[in-house]
Amino acid sequence: MWLADQWKDYEVIDCSNGEKLERWGNYLLVRPDPQVIWDTPRAHKGWKRMNGHYHRSSKGGGEWEFFDLPQQWTIGYKGLTFNLKPFSFKHTGLFPEQAANWDWFGAKIREAGRPVKVLNLFAYTGGATLAAAQAGAAVTHVDASKGMVGWAKENAASSGLADKPIRWIVDDCVKFVEREIRRGNHYDAVIMDPPSYGRGPKGEIWKIEDAIHPLVRLCAQLLSDQPLFFLINSYTTGLAPAVLSYLLGVEVAASRGGTVRAEEIGLPVTQTGLVLPCGASGRWEA
Repeated sequence: MWLADQWKDYEVIDCSNGEKLERWGNYLLVRPDPQVIWDTPRAHKGWKRMNGHYHRSSKGGGEWEFFDLPQQWTIGYKGLTFNLKPFSFKHTGLFPEQAANWDWFGAKIREAGRPVKVLNLFAYTGGATLAAAQAGAAVTHVDASKGMVGWAKENAASSGLADKPIRWIVDDCVKFVEREIRRGNHYDAVIMDPPSYGRGPKGEIWKIEDAIHPLVRLCAQLLSDQPLFFLINSYTTGLAPAVLSYLLGVEVAASRGGTVRAEEIGLPVTQTGLVLPCGASGRWEA
């Protein structure tokens, strides 16, 4: 398992009975997590002193309950700054477990010793974009949500990266990739964080089990003559590590060589010393 264990501004303090108690900077949040199927004693005082609690509804969705929580605040990670704000369906605007991947590909970009062009698909609020730009890459950031791309730009500005070579694109990821192929554009690295289920700007339905293989096949056509890496992330309801390995094996490694590894990614839990699983990642590297 790959651990995101270098955080100072974030931690999973405890988790029990379908929920996790987290510290985001100076604030404590309780949020649902489908992986937490154990019911252990909630001994930590934070369970009774949270600043925000997302209550799940039996009918689907849910709502936030706030206790002395600002509308927006920031946390940092190794020189990056992220603007947080609780919004729809339990989210805060950041997936902290992805720091395990930021560290990995940041090192690869720095060690390449040459200009590196990165394509980041389903790029959300820009965690991977900022980590790649900070390492020296030119990044094309693509997300179907105008609001998310705007949020990512705010994070770039807060991180002192506003002047870095980042292209901000609001578009359906599949259609953007198809156009890039027609234009003859290439990238040294591809990152994708596809949702398990979603809709494009014009209502296009995305289901990961149906759409991921065709997209990986398309993206493989965008790789340059000197590709560096290809990263696929899958969240808790998504695909097993072995599935990601197979996909990268048949669509990238078969023609490009290199190595493929896939693992669960996780966050350490302070109270127990155990690890909370947070999905999986598949990595191809030249």
